[in-house]
Amino acid sequence: MASTGRQRRPSRQRGDLGESLAMAWSSLLANRMRSALTMLGVIIGIGAVISMVTIGRGAQQQTEAQLKSLGSNLIFVQSGVATGRGPVSPGAGSATTLIWDDARAIAESCGAVVAVAPNLSQRSQVVLAERNTNTTILGSTPDYVVVRDFLPLTGRFFNTAELDQSARVAVLGQTVVDSLGLTAASAPNSMIRIRGETFTVIGTLEFKGSTGFRDQDDQVLIPLTTMASRIVGVNTTAGVSVDSIAVSARSAESMADAEYQITNLLRLRHRIVPPLVDDFSIRNQADLVNASNAVANVFTGLLGGSAAISLLVGGIGIMNIMLVSVTERTREIGIRRAIGARCSDILRQFLIESTVLSLVGGVLGVLLGVVASLAINAAFGWSSGIALDAVGWSLAFCLVIGVFFGAYPANKAAQLDPITALRSD
Repeated sequence: MASTGRQRRPSRQRGDLGESLAMAWSSLLANRMRSALTMLGVIIGIGAVISMVTIGRGAQQQTEAQLKSLGSNLIFVQSGVATGRGPVSPGAGSATTLIWDDARAIAESCGAVVAVAPNLSQRSQVVLAERNTNTTILGSTPDYVVVRDFLPLTGRFFNTAELDQSARVAVLGQTVVDSLGLTAASAPNSMIRIRGETFTVIGTLEFKGSTGFRDQDDQVLIPLTTMASRIVGVNTTAGVSVDSIAVSARSAESMADAEYQITNLLRLRHRIVPPLVDDFSIRNQADLVNASNAVANVFTGLLGGSAAISLLVGGIGIMNIMLVSVTERTREIGIRRAIGARCSDILRQFLIESTVLSLVGGVLGVLLGVVASLAINAAFGWSSGIALDAVGWSLAFCLVIGVFFGAYPANKAAQLDPITALRSD
């Protein structure tokens, strides 16, 4: 007999739960407008969380792809910080501590390095007939193409002979091509003027896009010797000074070896011994990607957190409506208690109503978030897809909100005195 009782108990519980769900659904349908307005906060909150997480991850993937497009196994060696008396540091690269011979020494002595490209840049006006644009003039060597994986789209890149002869030849980025009213096909053999010097355009670079605030296509590349002698006019007594040196390691596994070799070589060349600090800094591509991901994660967290606040506001709205519902249905509660309903039955009924209210709002919010995410991906050309984990966490959060904010009104309804409840209007 005892076993028969245990078998009947789950069946009765399932029946009570089904009855409570039916009553909760009928109660929500009886006040459609009020239910819809109550769910609005949850709908907007869930939709905002999903779409904000999609934006954050899409931006992160885009930035990571752009950083990877800088080159393969890339290492940046940058000049040191200029010393001054002021309290504000001018930052890395403000001193001229690197020269072209440093780049040559890295290429010749470091076994983990496959190619080296010294860079010397300055912004200047580029003129073509009646058109002009202010862009970055970058002096480098032919190995720039190898190190930065930046191939010509039309024409060609300058060669070693033109580098040795300080030839006045230029290769244009696509943004400069557009700004000067040219096309990739018509740009070669055009004559442009930089700082009063006439240059022959020998090619255009392929499209790369922007990394953060820097447009990789907004630049004109010329031989380093031409840049030093005709544009910048800066030469140290030790040789041609450069802003930075881009280095391509042999493989991703040899990045650490390359950095170690470069550091020791430059310390020897610059006669840096402890306690003197290095007059250069080294960063690799992985550092840039990790830094970018860290910023993007903070950005995504802030957006998601801001959207989650609206979920809490939606939860408070549910609690408010449930309190109103308890007041309006006091007589109904009294009748149910009079015909045998227990406190736990009343508690369960109102908890289920608040949970159903929150979950229905959550499902509608998911639909809103999915539609918004698809629209955002289409607008920006991202392939990040839908943040499915955000969908799962949002629905779980809705369940918690429904139970948490429905607990107080449900407990208040369960604790009502049956006699007092029956006497109410």
